[in-house]
Parts: sequence; C-alpha cells; structure tokens
Amino acid sequence: MLGILNVTPDSFSDGGRFLDFDAAVACGLRLVEQGADIVDVGGESTRPGASRVDETEELRRVIPVIRALADAGVRVSVDTMRGHVAARALDEGAVLVNDVSGGLADPSMLPVLADSAAPCVLMHWRAHARHMDRHATYGSVVDDVLAELGARVDAAVAAGVAAGNIVLDPGLGFAKTPEQTWSLLAAIPKLHKLGFPLLVGASRKRFLAECVDYGECDRARPADRDDASSSVAALAAAAGAWGVRVHEVGPAAAAVRVAARLDAARAEPARAAGR
Repeated sequence: MLGILNVTPDSFSDGGRFLDFDAAVACGLRLVEQGADIVDVGGESTRPGASRVDETEELRRVIPVIRALADAGVRVSVDTMRGHVAARALDEGAVLVNDVSGGLADPSMLPVLADSAAPCVLMHWRAHARHMDRHATYGSVVDDVLAELGARVDAAVAAGVAAGNIVLDPGLGFAKTPEQTWSLLAAIPKLHKLGFPLLVGASRKRFLAECVDYGECDRARPADRDDASSSVAALAAAAGAWGVRVHEVGPAAAAVRVAARLDAARAEPARAAGR
C-alpha cells in the first residue's frame, strides 16, 4: 500500500498541509504507523487544471523529505514526471519511481529508470493536468487504455527497463470522465491481461463524489470520500491489484485486510478438499 504525501500548496485534497518539512516528515512516519508499505512523496500537483511547477522548486520540496524519511528507515517512492528528479530521489534513498505520465512527459525518464534498475509505476496518461480533460475521448476506454499502456511497456523495455521492474496504473480520473473511470475500475480483471502488477489510485478522486451521501455530493470535501476510497481499495485488492495508493492509510489497510481474509476463507474449502 502506498501512502500519499503531497508536499505541494495546490493538490486537490490536502494542498498546503505538508509544505512544512517537519509536518511532511511527521506525516510520512504516521502513514507507516498506519500500515503504509511505501510513502509516495510528490512535489507537483496533478489535479485537473493544475499548472506545472519548475524542476528547481520540485526538487526543493521533495528531496529533503525523501532523505529524512529514508534515513528513518521508511521505504519511499517519488511521484514525479521528471527524470532528473527521479534520479536525485533514488540517490537520496527512494526505492520506487511513480511516473504518472508513464515516461511520456520527459524523454530522460525511461533512460533514468533503465540505468538505475529501480522499480517503477507507469500510469496511463495523455496530457498534462491543465489540459487533460480535453483528451477524455475513447473508442472503448478499456481497450484504448490497454493498448496505450502496452505501448508504454514496449517503450520502457526498448529503453532498457527490466520488465520485472514495471508496475502499471490505469490512471483513474486522468483524462477520463467519471463514467469512463468507473468502467476502468470494473475492468481490473481484464487489465491483468497485460501481465504486469497493477497499482490502483482512486483515493478521494472526483468520480467518488456521487457515492458520498451528504445531500449535494458535488459540494462534499475530497476528504469526505475516504470511506468510498477504502471501499475501492478493498475491491481492487479482491480483484488482484498489486497495490493501492491512498491518503488515509488506516481505514484502507483494514479494508484490504478484510478482502484478503475473505479470499482466504473462500479458498479454504478447496484446500481442504485437496488434502
């Protein structure tokens, strides 16, 4: 499970809460205490409509936090679309690179991943946050995402990235309407046909707003979607996802354990019959 740590002023859910170094490190340690396997540190918002931050500022935000958490024994990933930021983060102790552009935003990213031999997440992506909603046109969202993720795998392997180091992310909410996002979520079993581990990142996203029963759900705060986010985490785990990426780790971890325990209970009669 990846716990989200945004060291940004403008992320859609928690922008500004962890800009302070001490607050960011404390949050990372708390996420681990709650059950996060990896703390995913990002210094650039990718919410719909967000403008890009320059590389110097991104480095200033993420590198000290990654260094401090890694020194404390925390397994850290870096959420970045820039090859140089990824390389610096790996030098400071990060163990995973999470590139929401799947290597498309920066031509240097795939060579950095190949040279470092670091595990990486390649997400389905079509455009930067400021313009991505214009690109939510698909013949079949599931088939098109499958094809485009397959193309990113081919590009990564051609650049020297080991296939065994690749995790794929269908990019829920990125250049996708809520309806398209639900279709992708329902298709997790089909996405396994690509043959790679899957990371599912649904936490607090706008497509979950309709599941929040507070009257006018479009006015609910993103944090009001945590219960729905935990439900998706459990469903994704039950569907065989490698991991989920969440803001509130404790409830999501409990939901995932419920899904795992139920799977184990279902499997027990078959194991008993084979004895």
